Amino acid sequence: MYGNFQNHLAVELAAIEQAGLYKHERIIVTPQQAAIKVQAGQEALNFCANNYLGLSNHPQVIRAAQEAMNERGYGMSSVRFICGTQDLHKELEAAISRYFRTDDAILYAACFDANGGVFEPLFDEHDAIISDALNHASIIDGVRLCKAQRYRYANADMDELENCLKTAQAQRYRIIVTDGVFSMDGNVAPVDKICALAEKYHALVMVDESHSAGVVGKTGRGVSEYFDAYGKIDIYTGTLGKAFGGAIGGFTTGHKEIIALLRQRSRPYLFSNSLPPAVVKAGLEVFKLLDESNELHARQQENVRYFRDKMQAAGFDIKPTQSAICAVMLYDANLSQDFAARMLDEGIYVVGFYYPVVPKGQARIRVQLSAAHEKAHLDKAIEAFVKVGKALKVV
Repeated sequence: MYGNFQNHLAVELAAIEQAGLYKHERIIVTPQQAAIKVQAGQEALNFCANNYLGLSNHPQVIRAAQEAMNERGYGMSSVRFICGTQDLHKELEAAISRYFRTDDAILYAACFDANGGVFEPLFDEHDAIISDALNHASIIDGVRLCKAQRYRYANADMDELENCLKTAQAQRYRIIVTDGVFSMDGNVAPVDKICALAEKYHALVMVDESHSAGVVGKTGRGVSEYFDAYGKIDIYTGTLGKAFGGAIGGFTTGHKEIIALLRQRSRPYLFSNSLPPAVVKAGLEVFKLLDESNELHARQQENVRYFRDKMQAAGFDIKPTQSAICAVMLYDANLSQDFAARMLDEGIYVVGFYYPVVPKGQARIRVQLSAAHEKAHLDKAIEAFVKVGKALKVV
């Protein structure tokens, strides 16, 4: 039975390899931190993790997880509404709500599940979802699961968004959906303008804060702080797997009625095991740390400015960024892979991004700056970029 299908898959895989689009997984054998070691034994500085605040290996976060395992066990073995809810889950949901200044929050196994489970319970064929063209794949998949009318506007194009809103007046309810920070480019969505249009055309607003929370805003509290948009955004989704500790887990937070309905009807919440106690208590420790000090966020922002300015001065083509993401544009998929491999030889761990992760002809090295990086790390990375860039005639 498998023979013909196996041959079909082999042809598909060979075509991916030939096009220079095959994704090879490197294996690291150390904790996620600024300096790591790969399986071959080589040491490298990591510049491609979502570890924006350097909390993935923070001793207080690890200690909290260990305490939770000792006190509450390894796993919950159940979904939330059966016997999968501990007081820790409710405490973390409350901490997330305080952080985003919302009514309530609901936890998921990942933000992919949060985005996959938010639309179908809230909207149907009478409604409209208006989505930015560069939104994350999880938003795209979540929209596909919903029967609402679908509209799409070019990235951050407010004229196109307004045209979509005008057309969507034919539907009952409308929601504008956008990433807070677009993960491949690093630009912040113009949420102030989006909210103004939402007010004008009677639409709800949803923001995925996965790459923006912990990063943008005066104290890193995301797009509402960045644009002073508190009270104007109806739904936030986000992850505990990036700035907030780097493990796993997602959430949706917003108006109490929205969260209440998601608890009743959101399928990824109803039919997936609840988060393990260790992840939950570690998350609580993260929000405690962020409430106590802005030091990590300030350090990360300074690292971004330093790296970006030095790279631009060296002649690299970097997309405009207001986040911790610096997209070093190379445009060619094979070049991006060759560049990344040579960077590893120089002790810098980065990855080439190319189609289908980014559009064809838009290959790049995505550099992600962390509070865990020291100035010496940044200087070594810049030196390596310049060396490899000259060798490959990029600069």
